[in-house]
Amino acid sequence: MAGSWLPAWLSASLPPGLAWALVCALALGLALLVDWYLGEPPVRLHPVVWMGRYLGWAGPHVAPLTTADPPPHAQKRRSFWLGALAWCTGAGATGALAWWLQSQLQQAPWWLAAPLLAVLLKPLLAWRMLRDEVLAVERALARSLPEGREQLARLVSRDVSQLTPAEVRESAIESLAENLNDSVVAPIFWFVLLGLPGAAIYRFANTADAMWGYPGSRGARYWQWAGKWAARADDVLSWLPARITALLLAGLHGGLPARALAKEARKTPSPNSGWPMAAMALALGVRLAKPGVYTLHPGGHAPGPLHTQRAAAYGQKVVLSLIPSALAALVLIAMVGG
Repeated sequence: MAGSWLPAWLSASLPPGLAWALVCALALGLALLVDWYLGEPPVRLHPVVWMGRYLGWAGPHVAPLTTADPPPHAQKRRSFWLGALAWCTGAGATGALAWWLQSQLQQAPWWLAAPLLAVLLKPLLAWRMLRDEVLAVERALARSLPEGREQLARLVSRDVSQLTPAEVRESAIESLAENLNDSVVAPIFWFVLLGLPGAAIYRFANTADAMWGYPGSRGARYWQWAGKWAARADDVLSWLPARITALLLAGLHGGLPARALAKEARKTPSPNSGWPMAAMALALGVRLAKPGVYTLHPGGHAPGPLHTQRAAAYGQKVVLSLIPSALAALVLIAMVGG
């Protein structure tokens, strides 16, 4: 494919692969515009929902029911390999379908390929929904603490029933920072590297981790071993994007002390989520904590309403910065690849 779907005068002047890189960059910009102005597609058409349905169906087949006694070693090993097989099957099918769709678009004219690729990419990104949900927590909290807790429960899996107003805001800001990576930066990172299949497989991995990656029991099933492959796969695929998210937040703030950022980021059990959360805590000058688990930037202020607004503004700036960054990376990769 040498860019024959571009105008002849332009395709003749471009190195092989660069024409498609420009189409991908245009598709990314269009996908972010669709995300901002139209939001999420209907549930019945949402590919991440389809991924979740597959994982929900496969889950009972790989995770044993919780019992009073720890499962024997043989059962742990069986659960691990069943979980790995189910994950690989789902990821393989997701990637194969995305690859086929992308290969069809590579034969189409650029004016058709770019918007169609944007339509396929958009459901794998979710900035507008994340931003709206976090700001909705602040609006609910302004009405009453119980309403704030109820709205927060839509975002997080932790128990919110005893959280103070400051802790509700901390949880909302943490969710925004962590999901800024999971729902925006990481899918775009893998789209730049591997195209639509990369973004689709990442979203499958992230969804699988959210549904299966528990260090114990959940929903009457024991996930310690059944979800281990899903959890580790997400850790690997999110490792570099999480740090890129932290660097983008630091850069947009005007810089953050690298040593302090690394120190705070390593306080969380996750090898990745601490990086964007720590960067956000330091940029805002607030404390972010999960009671009994970690406290990021303990010398910071308790977050107030303006901090939630500022966190959303930082997130918006990160999203906007991804467009020129992705364009530069796509062009560089295309030129290096010849």
